[in-house]
Amino acid sequence: MKAARVVARRKIEFLDVPVPGPLEESEVLIKLEALSVCGSDIYLEYDAELAEEAYPLLPGAPMHECAGVVVESRDPDYKEGQRVIVIPSDADGMQEQVVQKADRLIKLPEWGELSEWVMCQHSGTALYSARQWGNPVGRNIAIIGQGGIGLTFTMIAERQGAHLVVGIDLEEYRCRKSTELGATHTINASSENALEAATEITGGKMFDVVVDASGDPDGLGIAVELVRGEGQIISFSLVDPTRVTFDHREWMVKNVQINATVIAVTDKPVQEIRDMVALKERGWIDPGVLKSHDMKFEDAQEAFEMYRLRQNEVIKIAMSF
Repeated sequence: MKAARVVARRKIEFLDVPVPGPLEESEVLIKLEALSVCGSDIYLEYDAELAEEAYPLLPGAPMHECAGVVVESRDPDYKEGQRVIVIPSDADGMQEQVVQKADRLIKLPEWGELSEWVMCQHSGTALYSARQWGNPVGRNIAIIGQGGIGLTFTMIAERQGAHLVVGIDLEEYRCRKSTELGATHTINASSENALEAATEITGGKMFDVVVDASGDPDGLGIAVELVRGEGQIISFSLVDPTRVTFDHREWMVKNVQINATVIAVTDKPVQEIRDMVALKERGWIDPGVLKSHDMKFEDAQEAFEMYRLRQNEVIKIAMSF
């Protein structure tokens, strides 16, 4: 069967690998139909300067946003034909079929495109983080970074009744998308002074909550500037820790709470993804609107480069076999 993997920095190769099997007790074999490129795939592996001995990565790696159809199962809760989101244990989803146990599967309805349902995976991780801000009704919330994750925060904050929802990004097209998906204001930090713009928008009150979804080492420092005294920062970014700097004294004086939020290290790493699927099913939110490009599996190299370089107004890319 077809597979792909990173074999050097910014280089993907295609190869043939054996079909998985035979299945062990409780295992499920899924034929993948939709994959989605994630920022962590790019920054932590595809674009990272890894040690030479780290290459090549496992066949299928890096890829953890996957959806497909069950073709064989030794778990009674998963029958042939069931559509699922899959989170491969080894982040090796760039292949036609994967084996996974039920604790990393999320059932999907029979309607809708899998290329849109798969977006619930990454949006579910943002839902986990957004729950850390409690009840946002009447509060001012800023989200630094308006990629797929940041836009999910924007949608959630708007639907939950935040007073101000301010999307901040360096790309104008992402600011436009932020407004389309519920932001009351946007700040293009490539052409505006973010602190001055935020002061004007909030009337000097600044933000009760600032989410750093920028993927930028400077994001935390910007968040400290924008948050009000005794406010809250939710950190979603995974960045090089040696490059992170912020005004420690301002953070201390403001008495700001900082929440690190990584769902993957919790004891329920798929709960909010299941919740996001349920919310989409009933029409409360639709992560599928974040899909900006449909591409083929054979175009994986192009897809990863497009995401890395932010080309063609990319937000989220879905690849199909």
